[in-house]
Amino acid sequence: MQPSTRLLAPGFFRRSLDEFKRWFKIVSTLESIRGRVTPYHLLDFTNPETVTMCKTMSDADMGGFSKVALDQVPATASEPAHVRFHGSISTDLPPNRPHIQRSGYAAWRNKDRGPTLFGKSLWDVDPYQYLALRVKSDGRKYFVNVQTESIVPTDIHQHRLYSRRPGEWETVHFEWHDFVRTNHGEVVEPQSEIMTQKVRTLGIGLTDRVPGPFDLCIAGLWATNRLHDGDTHQEES
Repeated sequence: MQPSTRLLAPGFFRRSLDEFKRWFKIVSTLESIRGRVTPYHLLDFTNPETVTMCKTMSDADMGGFSKVALDQVPATASEPAHVRFHGSISTDLPPNRPHIQRSGYAAWRNKDRGPTLFGKSLWDVDPYQYLALRVKSDGRKYFVNVQTESIVPTDIHQHRLYSRRPGEWETVHFEWHDFVRTNHGEVVEPQSEIMTQKVRTLGIGLTDRVPGPFDLCIAGLWATNRLHDGDTHQEES
């Protein structure tokens, strides 16, 4: 049996090595026994390649008129490296598509990650209490979206991204068990606990349907057991 070209690709071995290093550090520092102290950085926004591993979505995919972009912004003397989720929302309905009754949304998430020597690439964040984001928001109604290996593939667990200081950098924490199970934008009953052992994708969506520009900057996204407000790379290292 010959290994596929995909498995022999450099990215496969890099992902496998990164996962091995992470687990070696956990074992060597006894964190598997004492509890996780080191934060688990899930998406590295200091790396320009991270943007290429994400995808954007909007009502334009169905003929709508919203615009969306996700750009990597290098660090400066006054700002950390980050990604900028921006564009404009339009609630205009596409012509000649009477079945579409609502419009006006934009979102992004990471693409499904490739496999490693250890199997399918899924984030196991079960040892952590919080998901943390370092953001600078314009104050609009954003939601954090988490997709897992659930029985229903289209289920998404969501949490409102509340900004206390719009226009300023801040760290926002979410307890994993506070995420709400949804499907196609609607709350699903009965609710089921999020599968934190098997997280597939992470992302952010804007669904307030308020026409006009939006702008959200994200400098960090990580799992942690600590509650702090500060720069991720200083505070959480």
